Amino acid sequence: MFDPLGNYINEHKKYQRIISLVPSQTELLYDLGLNNEVIGITKFCIYPTAWHKQKTIIGGTKNFRFELIDQLKPDLIIANKEENYQEGILKLQEKYPVYISDIYTLEDALQMIENVGEICHKKQNAQEMAHLISTNFQSIQPASTAKKVAYFIWDNPMMAVGNTNFIHNILQKCGFNNVFSHLERYPQISLEELQKAQPEYIFLSTEPYPFTEKHFSYFKEVLPKSTLILVNGEYFSWYGSRLQYAPEYFQQIITQIS
Repeated sequence: MFDPLGNYINEHKKYQRIISLVPSQTELLYDLGLNNEVIGITKFCIYPTAWHKQKTIIGGTKNFRFELIDQLKPDLIIANKEENYQEGILKLQEKYPVYISDIYTLEDALQMIENVGEICHKKQNAQEMAHLISTNFQSIQPASTAKKVAYFIWDNPMMAVGNTNFIHNILQKCGFNNVFSHLERYPQISLEELQKAQPEYIFLSTEPYPFTEKHFSYFKEVLPKSTLILVNGEYFSWYGSRLQYAPEYFQQIITQIS
């Protein structure tokens, strides 16, 4: 099997020592029943909480502790193009097989789930999970009118969701009109750009920046007519097994603002 970046992974091999470098994919491995096989995770892999305490922490998503990884002697590493850093991945690929996901859409996420399931010999589990996620998303009743939304992921500098990323795709599936969809990836937004966009709703995400309701006052001063909503960033940006529960959450938000 080849990953989205063209790296060959032998799906016939029985991998016994797996390291995961991405929180949402770590949670996926747990939900696929790979407790014994996973030996290392990052400090940001907070779910399941038991793994965060039990597994070896090999650093962060963008700063690996290579000497510790070498000590673990992994036979498979699971990574992501966006969340991990290229220099570190290239260094790991010199010694170990690395499956690198590249996620822009829900369909990409479903394919990743099935691929990881096949590689880790949990094919049926993964297929059933992917089918459930797909079915749950099909049940979403999108907003009746396309509400203009600005989704922020960072503060100081203010960074929003543009196009060509997973969150943007999720916003589309909910029937929301991303006011910064004309900008690429995760653009830095000026105060003037935000005021010009005039979003009806401003979504402040709980991650990667931990927005809270204390940030509402600033945005309210800038755009007094916009409605502010604190949204669970894990549901919007985690593309692993957590997607099973995301549609219900999205429907609640859609109902709230419709």
